[in-house]
Amino acid sequence: MPPRLLLVDDDVELTELLRAVLVREGFEIEVVHDGAEGLARARSGDHAMAILDLMLPTMTGLDVLRALRPASRLPVLVLTARGDDIDRIVGLELGADDYLPKPFNARELVARIRSILRRVETVTTSDVLAVDDVTLHVGARRVRRDREEVVLTSVELALLELLMRNAGKLVERHVIAEQVLGRRLSPFERSIDVHVSNLRKKLGPGRDGRDRIQTVRGSGYVYVAEGGAR
Repeated sequence: MPPRLLLVDDDVELTELLRAVLVREGFEIEVVHDGAEGLARARSGDHAMAILDLMLPTMTGLDVLRALRPASRLPVLVLTARGDDIDRIVGLELGADDYLPKPFNARELVARIRSILRRVETVTTSDVLAVDDVTLHVGARRVRRDREEVVLTSVELALLELLMRNAGKLVERHVIAEQVLGRRLSPFERSIDVHVSNLRKKLGPGRDGRDRIQTVRGSGYVYVAEGGAR
């Protein structure tokens, strides 16, 4: 079965164009032009991911994300107006997997979609990564801190896996961009910083009270292993 995508955008002309492009690329598309209906369909479990415009009638894209994320890991790519940096950052903070500013090239949209879907495909590895009190079951895509489950988005899971596999070592920003976001690091890229910040908040501090993920200014990040990785 082809991946079924939910496209939520009130621009009818644009959605028809994108539908044609995405169908040619092998996707099945459901189009919704309203925020409230988009939220209902996103909660249905019928889609592999959602493409969500932020400027919508009845309910903004940010409000849709805010309502969706507590109970859903559905991958979400947000579409923003070029120059709306604050909205992009807020969208990422609310749990969007990635963003694409309008106007955009259709090939870039397809590339972003495929990159996100690759992250959420079923993982066959049975690897279990453990660093101190955090355990990641890679195949099951489950994270626990002590006995408490931590719910992460697909990009946060990929980021955590990369950092835990390299616990105690510097992981450079360009490596995170390529292995987690599926693209080359662009100038002034902020999404990596936001995803790391979200991951820090969800994991909480380590037993010694320090952030589990340390920033190496201008270079990247280190997952701190107090007692060592296993």
